[in-house]
Amino acid sequence: MGFYDFVVKDGLGVDVPLSNYQGKVCLVVNTATGCGFTPQYEGLEALYEKYHDQGLEILDFPCNQFGHQAPGTDEEITSFCKMKYHTSFPQFKKIDVNGDNADPLYKFLKEQQGGKLGSKIKWNFTKFLVDRDGNVVARYAPTETPERLDAKIAALL
Repeated sequence: MGFYDFVVKDGLGVDVPLSNYQGKVCLVVNTATGCGFTPQYEGLEALYEKYHDQGLEILDFPCNQFGHQAPGTDEEITSFCKMKYHTSFPQFKKIDVNGDNADPLYKFLKEQQGGKLGSKIKWNFTKFLVDRDGNVVARYAPTETPERLDAKIAALL
């Protein structure tokens, strides 16, 4: 099974096949609205605005597993992100990224690119970069800011 074979749910619970993003460069991020890294939404939106027309998609998956830093409903999270950070990239249903209830997409991403803690996600704002062919080419720690990914994304576009 490859990246484009997964189906995820948007914030309204509607199925979204990742095949919709075939041929795009995707940056997949688990996020939170009450985290020290939350201001990275600004950098993510800047990347999206800069490269979306060239084929970049940012796929945002809120996650409440780390310090309960993504409280609220999917609707509240989306509203917060749009109002405070003016996000326009796709945001999906809140998910788990670790443990028995980890979303299948995240199980796949972690298998493709392990991290310093093995396959476990360390914290919110871990980022996976997927090339136009659906290959998971890199994994970045939460401390890696979106701005520092600019050149890597540009090279894949």
